[in-house]
Amino acid sequence: MIAVIDPGSGNLASVARALEKVGAPDIRITRDPDVVRQADRVVLPGQGAFAACRDGLVGLEAVLDEHIRHRGRPFLGICVGMQLMAEQGLEHRVTQGLGWLPGAVAPMDPRGADGTPLPLPQMGWNRLDIQYPHALLTGLAPDAHAYFVHSYAWMCGSTRHVVATTDYGGPVVSVVAADNIFGTQFHVEKSGATGLTILRNFLEWSP
Repeated sequence: MIAVIDPGSGNLASVARALEKVGAPDIRITRDPDVVRQADRVVLPGQGAFAACRDGLVGLEAVLDEHIRHRGRPFLGICVGMQLMAEQGLEHRVTQGLGWLPGAVAPMDPRGADGTPLPLPQMGWNRLDIQYPHALLTGLAPDAHAYFVHSYAWMCGSTRHVVATTDYGGPVVSVVAADNIFGTQFHVEKSGATGLTILRNFLEWSP
């Protein structure tokens, strides 16, 4: 069973449909800690403001920490769902994240080669620059593209957990991972063959 957590915002139905398309037999959109505790895999979508999505996890922190961090269930964070794994979000105010990986989510300031600001949000298709292999990226084309919509990005002092970046006025963190957790800044459910490949790999993943 796959628990798709509802943090109060996110393409929940689209994520569920994408999981169905790659063969997930039992998908439950939920905020119930007992359902999360029974899940074989957990997906956390999210969109909009970091603080609002973080507030949507109130009451679920303990079960997520137990089930994901201690029991090692596979976890996929999507867009703000990935960002919530950071230590802090700096959108308008400082908001504590789940703290699963080091780093903060901060406002982007992308610049073109001539120093001109690039439009925000970064919206549309962009190429993934894979930094090192990961099971969930198996089978992606060398020039795989994914669909992004965001104005805030993961900033970290270490690249140890950065699996892939994309270029938007410089490298932008697009995939992070450690042990049984994996996150994408882009929307897998909107990323065509790239996203479906990642979701299919997630269903088969045994970290």
